[in-house]
Amino acid sequence: MNTRNIKIWIAIVLLAVVTVACGGSTGGNDDQAANLAATQQSLEATQAALGAQPAPTEPPAPATEAPTEPAAAEEAPAFYTEEFDSPNDLWTYFLMSGEDSDLSIVTEGGEMVFDIEEEQVFAYLTYDAYYYEDVRIDTSARNLGSNNNNVSLVCRETEDGWYEFNIANNGLYSILRYDANINEYTLLYNGGSTAIKTGKATNEYTAICDGDTLSLFINGVEARTIDHDNRYPEGRVGISVSSFENVPVTVNFEWLTISEP
Repeated sequence: MNTRNIKIWIAIVLLAVVTVACGGSTGGNDDQAANLAATQQSLEATQAALGAQPAPTEPPAPATEAPTEPAAAEEAPAFYTEEFDSPNDLWTYFLMSGEDSDLSIVTEGGEMVFDIEEEQVFAYLTYDAYYYEDVRIDTSARNLGSNNNNVSLVCRETEDGWYEFNIANNGLYSILRYDANINEYTLLYNGGSTAIKTGKATNEYTAICDGDTLSLFINGVEARTIDHDNRYPEGRVGISVSSFENVPVTVNFEWLTISEP
């Protein structure tokens, strides 16, 4: 497993609580209230775990064209489907919370497996061969537990910050912008979707970063599109899995496609 050769960035992870029921939702009020209370409890525990961490101090590396090459990657494809059949050194991970001993990220059986044993672990895996301006990320993620966790897609990730699309196993989602210079997340939108298959299930997610437009699709259904945000014009793409109060968490990514929007 490769440790990323840049400093670990520390962030306060926001998981927004939705107060408006999803269209087509059928659960009772008591069940909905219990879900929202559990999500709020996870957010408070997350903020407490990350509150003591220092902000990054290294200046960001400049980026130019998209896709550009931040690493020696002459043979690496810019747009392709990663089948996770074997380890790929161009995919590296970093932690925003937790220790290396708290998790494992390995290719196994043609899948990329995130296996997290401890609470409040936030692990990211990025494709380091290129910086992308406009990009589409599609992936299939199989959750092997019924506990609450986050699966995330990331675009335009650099030392300055990135955009993040979070899908929780309780039916909620959020779109965030992280600013590394002030060590802060900005919530761009939060909501809930009946398109999310909760519990032990496989979901397909799509994130599109195109100009100043950010879009999230869940199992082919558009969850939300946000316009007029172009704080970060380019950067790496990636995926993430986060644990909260219930562990272990295991999520298998079956494939991931990087393409033009």
